[in-house]
Amino acid sequence: MEIKGKVHCFFEQSGTFKREFIKLGIPAEDYDIQNNFGETDHTDDLFAEIEKAFDDKPSVFDTIDPAADLIMAFFPCIEFSCVAQMWYSLNQRDYAKWPYKKRIAYMVNKNRERARLYELMMKFSGVCLDRGIRMVMENPWSEQTYLKQNVIMKPPTIIDTDRTRRGDWMKKPTAYWFWNCEPTHGKSFQQTPKSQQRRHMEMKKAPHAGLCSEERSTISPDYARNFICDFIIGKEQEHTERTLFDL
Repeated sequence: MEIKGKVHCFFEQSGTFKREFIKLGIPAEDYDIQNNFGETDHTDDLFAEIEKAFDDKPSVFDTIDPAADLIMAFFPCIEFSCVAQMWYSLNQRDYAKWPYKKRIAYMVNKNRERARLYELMMKFSGVCLDRGIRMVMENPWSEQTYLKQNVIMKPPTIIDTDRTRRGDWMKKPTAYWFWNCEPTHGKSFQQTPKSQQRRHMEMKKAPHAGLCSEERSTISPDYARNFICDFIIGKEQEHTERTLFDL
């Protein structure tokens, strides 16, 4: 697709995708309520902005040009992940010794949190669909994710089953929904030399564990660049290795 305006990276504070868009000559800015990486350009409460836009009130969405801009959204996944599914078991080991009423009360509260996030995800998608805003939304897609049974309208446009093939540090199957736009297929693959990858690992830039709170902010720059070139702008990169479609 052609991006004549700007990419608005929602729920990203690391600057990873933002910087790769900028390197490719496309203006981009990060939006997140937190700024733990010192990269957030707009410390907006995006949940509040989604609610305002859904209720036809002034919001950050008013600044987005449907004909020229793109939203790249890393919607919070903590309540939708496969690990979160384990919270809904009476035998979950973290609270297996609690009284049953306490366990049930905890699960009821978690279910409310998940329902609230899912509601916001639906409203977010509805705002973009009605306004004609192009949006790519990301979320995990492993075996037991909540969204597999509850995703709105259609299955993911793209499921990347192995992110390491595009230069990421971890496999982590990931789904992407393309609203008001279609993915391109650049069929190119460019990766940082192994020596530089090792340095990243030694500097602990690659994540080692964790559920979902900031995992979206630790995607490798290699992966971000390859994803953008393959699926968003359809760019054939220089110095490429074998294409992913030939692997």
